[in-house]
Amino acid sequence: MPSLPRVSRFLLPLLSGGALSFAYPGWNLEITAWLWLFPLLILLWPLSEDSPNQKRSPFFTGYLAGLAFWIPNLSWLRHSSRVIVGARDDTWIGWEPELMGAGAVLGLSLYCALYFGLWAWIIARFAKPNAQTLATSGWQASTLHSLRCSFIAGAAWVGLEWVRGILFTGFGWDGLGVALHQNQVVIQIADVVGVTGLSFLPVFVACTAWNTLTRVVSVYHGRGQCRSRLDFTVAMMVLLGTAGYGMLKLTGPEQEMITVRTVLVQPNVAQVDAWSGDLGPEIYSYLNDFTRFYGETRNGVSQTDLVIWPESALPVHLYGLQEHVPYFNELLGTGDFSLLTGTEIHEGGPLGHVSAVLFHGSYDERQIYHKIHLVPFGEFLPFRNIPPFSFLQGVLPGDFAPGEKAEPLLLAKPKVQIIPLICFEDTVGRLARKFVRPEPQMIVNITNDGWFLQSAETEIHLANAKFRAIELRRPMVRAANTGVSCFIDTNGHVFSIIADPVTGSTFIRGCQPDEVKIPKLPEMTVYARYGDVFSIAMIFFTLAFIAPQFRKISQPS
Repeated sequence: MPSLPRVSRFLLPLLSGGALSFAYPGWNLEITAWLWLFPLLILLWPLSEDSPNQKRSPFFTGYLAGLAFWIPNLSWLRHSSRVIVGARDDTWIGWEPELMGAGAVLGLSLYCALYFGLWAWIIARFAKPNAQTLATSGWQASTLHSLRCSFIAGAAWVGLEWVRGILFTGFGWDGLGVALHQNQVVIQIADVVGVTGLSFLPVFVACTAWNTLTRVVSVYHGRGQCRSRLDFTVAMMVLLGTAGYGMLKLTGPEQEMITVRTVLVQPNVAQVDAWSGDLGPEIYSYLNDFTRFYGETRNGVSQTDLVIWPESALPVHLYGLQEHVPYFNELLGTGDFSLLTGTEIHEGGPLGHVSAVLFHGSYDERQIYHKIHLVPFGEFLPFRNIPPFSFLQGVLPGDFAPGEKAEPLLLAKPKVQIIPLICFEDTVGRLARKFVRPEPQMIVNITNDGWFLQSAETEIHLANAKFRAIELRRPMVRAANTGVSCFIDTNGHVFSIIADPVTGSTFIRGCQPDEVKIPKLPEMTVYARYGDVFSIAMIFFTLAFIAPQFRKISQPS
């Protein structure tokens, strides 16, 4: 086979990673999630054994693809440092914050790309199919060889995604399964395998299709006679089986539901205004007005059960203002509704909490949840006293303390439990499942995506978050300061979004009333019971497969 141009060793992985980025919010071209691997496989799994491209570093190949994916995918992260110095839009804000923002994007991309590189090294070193075996063996041996290699490729990808989601507190955003977020049928299997397990499917299908193509090309060039397509048929059966499961979930019998009349409030306060304190009185005023409009009892009837304010809704932390007591007592006394708000809580110790507080009736009648999964470099500085992290102490002078209890909050009426998830906790499945009880429950996410201005981050956050509703089969509502405030049903369908009716923009101030339908006898899904057991099993399958081969390679000849 003729050698590919040397430049292709760089262009092909860049093409693969760049193509994958189009599958996510901003573009939402799902087809690229199924096709992106092909340019990469040209180098990792060459079409013939004598291809010279197999001699190059597979880790470097995968790493390039990872950078090509993560740098554009994480471009929204650059705004965090810009917002600190007062940015309101994309206008140039100065060299230091602009470079720090670019450094944040590059730094996290350099780290996340390691997983692409490690995956490429594993499948090229230990799971590369033999083109001769595919083309010259009997159909049984050829088929099993193809499926074995494809299975290990999918298993290794899933395992590495799971590790990325837990290592160093975890950054599990934008796994390959999230790229399928608009495919309502296929993603229903997440209640069994979780969103990381869903990533197995595109890798397995693409690798099996590549093996089939390898066999066809070899036969065409007279290097074999096996024409089996059974491996690709098996891959299609797995895909159809997944879709069939999804259809059963989407068309299943209606359950008896409990209705919670809910109102989402989106203040849309820029971070620079929140920090300045200049808009404090105005913020308290419209939070009060919006809540009264929907929660106030009229003619002896209350039209609302729950009003939700977002993360950091209060201009001053809960215990930092004596006026909070009469403010909440007067507001809550206008109707028979509960109010959930995000706030900071400082109780006299050196560290405060990022919290959610559920009120009913009065200021003293409240339940509190302290955020467990804090944002590194936002709510705490990892390795604070160790360079180079210590250099950031001026930017992050203090840390918040994590909460310790994953206990649901109890709504007064109707009697349902609230799973409170703050900020990006709604993207952490292993945390959300800790709140699950065999009781009527709804997931409530309160967040503030104002750190990232009007970027694609708000849609990306939503795409990652919606899988919690599917994994746990609990409806979900999201109240954002800036971001996407919306309702999500138990199948992950997003509806009733706060948005401008003309432009469709979600970056507005407003409210959204709607009904949350909560199963009276909720399902305890496989994922709710056992978590990421599928993904963990994929790690062990991969290790069990490569360990014997690794020992053979390591032994001296």
